[in-house]
Order: sequence, then C-alpha cells, then structure tokens
Amino acid sequence: MIFGQDRGELRRMYADAWRKRTAGRPLSPLEAQIADVVDMHPEYHEDVSSEDLDRDFAPEDGKSNPFLHMGLHLGIREQVSTDRPAGIAAVYHALAARTGDLHAAEHEMIECLAETLWESQSGNHPPDEDRYLERLRRLAGSAL
Repeated sequence: MIFGQDRGELRRMYADAWRKRTAGRPLSPLEAQIADVVDMHPEYHEDVSSEDLDRDFAPEDGKSNPFLHMGLHLGIREQVSTDRPAGIAAVYHALAARTGDLHAAEHEMIECLAETLWESQSGNHPPDEDRYLERLRRLAGSAL
C-alpha cells in the first residue's frame, strides 16, 4: 500500500509534494509521482495548497474530491506498473494509443476503478478483479 489510512496524512503528502515541486526542491520517487498527478490537474492546485486540507468535499456541494480523484490516478498507475490485475498494462497502453493521451486514458480507467470499488464497499466484499479487468477491456475494445 502506498499510503496509510489517515485522511489528513494523505492530504499532507499531496500538499508537501506539491510545495516541494513548486519550490524546485528534490522529491522522493513517491513525491514525484504525486506531484506529477497534481501538476496534471491545475483545477486542484488551490485545494492542494490550501491551509484547510481537512475540508470535506460533498457531492451536493458541486465539487468532486480532488484528493480522491488524484488518488485514483495514482492507483491506476500502480496497477499498471505491477500489471495487477494481470492484463491491465496492455489495456492502459491500448487506451493510451486510442486516445493519444495518457491522462485521458487514465480518466477512462478511473471510471471502471471507481465503479469496482463502489461495488466492493457497498457489497462488503473484496474488489472483483476479473469484473474490473473485463470493464477495462470493454473500454479498450478492438484495440486488444
């Protein structure tokens, strides 16, 4: 697991990595990954730089949770780097080739990951990797 379970600790990791990136300070490999994802999302820079990192992001407020969104990007990247579930790296590369944009490919994959995690949590069971991978393969379509 990349991170602990404490929400405040996770958000401070994002803020610290981003602060270091913008100050031109050296980053650990994990901090560099986090800062890369933050950099891809200028709409979240203010949230990551905020003094109020403990703020809630309720759907009814009309703004998605930037930390959740960026965490899903990091999750996809971790899955691809380890090819777990087996075959996800091929799907990622096929989607990237189809979209011409790694960020766009990750966004498509995030939808499948979020749905799989929601089913897992609502059903109180581990994520179904086979179902998840099937969703991803349908995204990639004939590219696989």
